[in-house]
Amino acid sequence: MDNSFDKRIKVGLVGGTGYTGVELLRILIQHPNVDLLVITSRKESGLRVSDLYPNLRNHISLEFSSLDSPKLMSCDIVFFATPHGVAMSQARDLLESGVKIIDLAADFRIKDVEIFEKWYKMGHSCPDILKNSEYGLVELNRSNIVKSNVIGNPGCYPTTVILGLIPLLDLAEPLIDVSDIVADCKSGVSGSGKKLEISNLFSESSDNFKAYGVSGHRHHPEIVSQIEKISGKKINLTFVPHLVPMIRGMFSTIYTKILPHALDIDFQELFVKRYKSEPFIDVMPSGSFPETRSVRSSNRLRIAIHRPNNENRLIILVIQDNLVKGAAGQAVQNMNLIFGLKETTGLDSVAILP
Repeated sequence: MDNSFDKRIKVGLVGGTGYTGVELLRILIQHPNVDLLVITSRKESGLRVSDLYPNLRNHISLEFSSLDSPKLMSCDIVFFATPHGVAMSQARDLLESGVKIIDLAADFRIKDVEIFEKWYKMGHSCPDILKNSEYGLVELNRSNIVKSNVIGNPGCYPTTVILGLIPLLDLAEPLIDVSDIVADCKSGVSGSGKKLEISNLFSESSDNFKAYGVSGHRHHPEIVSQIEKISGKKINLTFVPHLVPMIRGMFSTIYTKILPHALDIDFQELFVKRYKSEPFIDVMPSGSFPETRSVRSSNRLRIAIHRPNNENRLIILVIQDNLVKGAAGQAVQNMNLIFGLKETTGLDSVAILP
């Protein structure tokens, strides 16, 4: 008999007011094994959660608590849906109380402290904890995540790019030229968070399409570090993110050059074989054109492979919901692994159309 539904996980959420935070709440309150103990907010302490997010009305009765709520220490696991730097400031106290941590910001994504400090413009307050943390890309790092107490949840762009490249790189020899990889990526406006910025206003982002971070983006070193770890080689990645006028969704087009020794490989079959056991990775039929709306509000990531004119250019199309597989859903997927639950628990909802 499967007794997995009898397992109760006491969960806390630090930073429950942003888009990622409310997406986490939406998933967690429907999770059959979760008891949500505390949700903190620096600005909204004392406010009923459902008053801020009416979609959660009649589903949650908690109020937002202060950041120093002692209830956090009574949790089995705490999620941080906060700005960079918050999780590492509270990590040591939580760990000493036996609480596991999943950080949806960047505090535990990049192992190299100097690179972290360069890109995030802050010192790292617990490099010893960072050293023992795990990168939470389940399809890449499953066996280590299970044993970890601290997870750095991947960034949304890196999730699409890394998963789009893994089958080409986790071999004795890469099948593509690692000195010539281009990731052309687009995200909905929710990827910028809920902060008040002119560029996020409807009249600025609607009916508009623009690139940003061309000279350098924080997700670039995260992608590079993981790809180099997979391939065992130095790589050269051109990464260009774009903002598109939709609320949620992400589409990454990855351009690669096939090496001479790999020209006869069936890349469609290669991807199908690599991801056949992954519950949230859908390798679409050859020649498919995935649409972001087909994964909206789901934890599914879809991949399509194209090789124009059967020449040496391989193009990988990857889509996901940036708030779910790119953030909150992936975080819950990590939690399920850590606590020995079926990986899909609480995450098997179907995408919303239209």
